[in-house]
Amino acid sequence: MDRNLIRLMDRCENLRWKGLYVSGEEGQSLSGSGDRLFWCVKTQTCLGPDGKLVDDYECSPARSCYRAL
Repeated sequence: MDRNLIRLMDRCENLRWKGLYVSGEEGQSLSGSGDRLFWCVKTQTCLGPDGKLVDDYECSPARSCYRAL
């Protein structure tokens, strides 16, 4: 299985990234910006309910606040 697909399957439903709000034309290919600007829906900050930093790696099933997609 593709490693990127596995990482997507482990995403927390509360994790957000500013790239979600970038619109483009249909069929347009967008490459990742690498800006690493994430926040938690629950806290509306860069820290999760457990007080730890949020990002696409750290927000995993190992955290008590994690909620599967």
